[in-house]
Amino acid sequence: QVQLVESGGGLVQAGGSLRLSCAASGRTLNMYSMGWFRQAPGKEREFVACINWNGVSTSYADSVKGRFTISRDNTKKTVYLQMNSLNPEDTAVYYCTRSRLNGSRCYRAIGEYDYWGQGTQVTVSS
Repeated sequence: QVQLVESGGGLVQAGGSLRLSCAASGRTLNMYSMGWFRQAPGKEREFVACINWNGVSTSYADSVKGRFTISRDNTKKTVYLQMNSLNPEDTAVYYCTRSRLNGSRCYRAIGEYDYWGQGTQVTVSS
């Protein structure tokens, strides 16, 4: 059984920063890619960032590239999302997720993921 628990969300002013964490449990988790998605009210869940099993390969949505950084610490079974220069359009519930397949590459499609966390709210005020 795999459990993912996000933390670090909150309310921040535009231009500010937040660091999200995703603590994972389960055997062989370190062999999988991990991703962050977000969902704003009335919108579909969208890809934010992903990282392969060893952190060598990452990918970002165009809307966050240069502002967000995904990383992982396999010894702690934790994935991070450092978010800088936040703007109101970043307001959403952020979800951590684990890939279905082995983590040799990074996946951008939502269908490539199976286990999901409960989400953490990020609100950016203008």
